[in-house]
Amino acid sequence: MPSYALQSYPDVPSLALAAGSQLLDVLEKHGAAGPAFALALSGGRIARPFYEAIVSGSRARKVSPHQVEFFFADERAVPLNDPESNYRLAHESLFEPLAIQQTTVHAIDASKDAAAAAERAEGELRRVTAAKPGAMPVLDLVILGMGEDGHVASLFPGAPAAAVTTRAAYVAVRGPKPPPQRVTLTYGCLAAARQVWVLVSGPSKAGALRVSLAPASITPLGRVLQARKSSLIFSDCPIA
Repeated sequence: MPSYALQSYPDVPSLALAAGSQLLDVLEKHGAAGPAFALALSGGRIARPFYEAIVSGSRARKVSPHQVEFFFADERAVPLNDPESNYRLAHESLFEPLAIQQTTVHAIDASKDAAAAAERAEGELRRVTAAKPGAMPVLDLVILGMGEDGHVASLFPGAPAAAVTTRAAYVAVRGPKPPPQRVTLTYGCLAAARQVWVLVSGPSKAGALRVSLAPASITPLGRVLQARKSSLIFSDCPIA
């Protein structure tokens, strides 16, 4: 049985609209009266249209994301106001338009010390999710993108073994793309999440997606899919 469901779309706007609408469905079902919903966001080219779809849908449907605790799947070692910061993109396109309280946004400031930032991020995640000592914190939903090399979050091909086997939720890593120093969720934390969605957009990613969906794939996305019972992939890539 496949460990994923694949939803195909003709273009970026329809993909973003569908993913944004389904996220609001999840939040509406969760309800404002329940415990906080722990959501991890990613960057990448698809992030802005996805955030804009959430904003427009939230306003139209009057579904509030204010019960959400926002985390990040990864962050670059840059100031939070840097154009390369995943936080800045989310702040400009999602948090500010919806007036999200900053107390519910758990930014990762890795600009000075990525290892220390990873420890702080893990502490915040453990606190919010009430993770028991020694247990992996459980996010309700992680939104991932995918790169042309099959990387997700800042888990790149050829990562050190420690990045694969660690029991930490966040680690500091070096990637092949600038800026190289980063903080990322680990494979273990992605495996433990209640839901993982992957937004894959662009014809240049079709090959990596095809390889990642193959049995026994060793791409970063392939590793994530194989470690989970189910994942949801939104794609506009022609992979048939």
